[in-house]
Amino acid sequence: MRRALFLTATMALLFPAAAFARGEFDPTTEFEQHEWVSIHLGSLNLSITKAVVYLMISTLLTILMGLGLMRWKVTSDKTVGRRQSIGEQIYEVAQVQIAEQGLPTKAIGRWFPYVATLMLFIWVVNMLGFIPLPLTGEKWHGIPTWGIYAATSSLSVTLALALLTFVFTHYEGIRWNGPRKYFKSWIPEAPKALLFLIVPLEILGQFMRLISLSVRLFANMLAGHILILTFIGLMFILESIVLAVFVVPIASVFYLFEVVIVVSIQAFIFAALSAIYIGSAIEPEH
Repeated sequence: MRRALFLTATMALLFPAAAFARGEFDPTTEFEQHEWVSIHLGSLNLSITKAVVYLMISTLLTILMGLGLMRWKVTSDKTVGRRQSIGEQIYEVAQVQIAEQGLPTKAIGRWFPYVATLMLFIWVVNMLGFIPLPLTGEKWHGIPTWGIYAATSSLSVTLALALLTFVFTHYEGIRWNGPRKYFKSWIPEAPKALLFLIVPLEILGQFMRLISLSVRLFANMLAGHILILTFIGLMFILESIVLAVFVVPIASVFYLFEVVIVVSIQAFIFAALSAIYIGSAIEPEH
């Protein structure tokens, strides 16, 4: 009963201010970026928006989580506490399931910190996106409204994360193999008459990694939030509170599915693919 009340209260906090206007509701407005603090350096826009604030909070939480879970002291009786156990499980997933599966042995020491941090950071960003916070930028009768928003539902955020992996991938490929050998590895064995078709496709494929890596995370997080907000918004679009009996449970199912499954899977996939891309650049023959 307590869990049901808690979940109902949580879903109630997701109502955006726009929804309180009877018959009007547009879930896409929750993802609009408005300049909260305007910072312009010439043509460069460094303004602080809702996405930036969420990224700042996520960065702080990731650092605190890393310090809290990883920097522990073994007790004299060598018993394993809950915090130590959770930290070891996270470390094992990052080490065994991501780093060792995608990176060659000679590169694990150098790139394990990156892929592990990437996994933890994206997980925190995704999870924070399902915790109602008064950071919608909207007010209802002068009171800041609570809502959910994931920074990873912004393509610019996921593209920036993917761009890091893209740059590191080709940097390592050139560093370990030299530019000649590395770029030559992009050219498969094929008749010379077909090379003018194959080579452009190989180059395009490298850039498609950047696009697929960013769009996969962006699309999954955006779709999950829109589904939840859309079902909640049906009550206001159809102007019937009776629909709450149907839409709130359905929205709750999507909410739990996203929190329990999608959040972790997307963080894992992004980090795992990053490790694979970097590893394949270091040893292109594999």
